[in-house]
Amino acid sequence: MALTVGSKAPDFTLTDTDRKPRSLKEFLGKKTVIAFFPGAFTGVCTKEMCAFRDALGSLSSLKAQVIAISVDSPFANKGFADANKLTFPILSDYTHEVSKAYCGLYDGFAGLKGYLASKRSVFVLDAQGTVKYVWISENPGVEPPYDDVNKALAAF
Repeated sequence: MALTVGSKAPDFTLTDTDRKPRSLKEFLGKKTVIAFFPGAFTGVCTKEMCAFRDALGSLSSLKAQVIAISVDSPFANKGFADANKLTFPILSDYTHEVSKAYCGLYDGFAGLKGYLASKRSVFVLDAQGTVKYVWISENPGVEPPYDDVNKALAAF
């Protein structure tokens, strides 16, 4: 079951690109954009993560930070971050548990039978971890509505 606006975001601890455990708790205290993406090095995911990279200045002016999450390994996420100069944390949900709790999974992503990937989704949390905005796509080929994310951040 996906999270809804007004719910408290469940805490998690996931591995970052340096294989360091990172929990949601350490990011609270500031507005947080959590962007789940299906797969490192795929076309739409690369465009999306680069769009967030390019928007970091405007997001910072809204007192917001970005965390990205995929089911890819920390090693793949590290290569993806390095190749695209992504400076925000990219966390590995290789057990799929956080994706299940937040947004659900695509089964058979990219036509690969049995391959599970995070649904492309964006959650905006306030400083206390309350969900203020949710966008979840059933279509992995669609980028998030960035203007709506910015409006949600500007609203509180």
